[in-house]
Amino acid sequence: MAVVVNDSGASSGGSPGPTVTVTATPEPSSSPSASTPARRMFRYQPLWPFTSEDAAAAWQEAYRSGGKQPWHLDPGQTALSFTTGFLRFDEINLVVSRSVRGDEAFVSVGYRADTNPPSVAAVIHLARFGQGNDAPWEVVGTRDTSLTLTQPRYGAVASSPLTVAGRITGVDEAIRVDVRQASTADRLGTSCCVAAGGQNQPWSAQVTFQGATDPAVVVVASTGGHYQGVEAFAITAISAPD
Repeated sequence: MAVVVNDSGASSGGSPGPTVTVTATPEPSSSPSASTPARRMFRYQPLWPFTSEDAAAAWQEAYRSGGKQPWHLDPGQTALSFTTGFLRFDEINLVVSRSVRGDEAFVSVGYRADTNPPSVAAVIHLARFGQGNDAPWEVVGTRDTSLTLTQPRYGAVASSPLTVAGRITGVDEAIRVDVRQASTADRLGTSCCVAAGGQNQPWSAQVTFQGATDPAVVVVASTGGHYQGVEAFAITAISAPD
């Protein structure tokens, strides 16, 4: 990940654009060979906020010309905008920690219950999407621990009804499954709720969805109810059949 702006996830808001370091260019030799920057390869499913590299490039143009939505350059703000804005998990409003290396970032987002230390609800994986030093951050998945989402396989082509499964460690959990896409505000489908709990115990649910048009569709598993509505979540990505 390029621009390191405090912890991934932060709700909407502006953060300064990236710092550009200009280095002197040596005088060309008698037979110069033009050098071009290596093209950044995007190896993941584009989940949010952009559905294509063209859409990310369109934002870059708007940012360069008028400073539009600078939060796309901050993995922390992007992660929190994903949780509070896209997923509508309003109570998951803290960036607990973050790790940024090159073009990838892992942002721990969470909440504070009463006077307790912050709790981590999910670790969101982000990657730079597009070309240039001002390529925006894109949510591509989560790093799962106590709540995992292993079925469907990441990037698989899947249709409705969809079987969703994983493992969970917890007590008296109720797992909700939502299917969403970046271009649509409403959920494409919901299944609620699967009773679960124990130590690394399997869980599964079936969800029906319709209206998937984006290249990648987000499958979200969430649980809570002890301190607040959502206390943990995990996501994966599927491709809907044409």
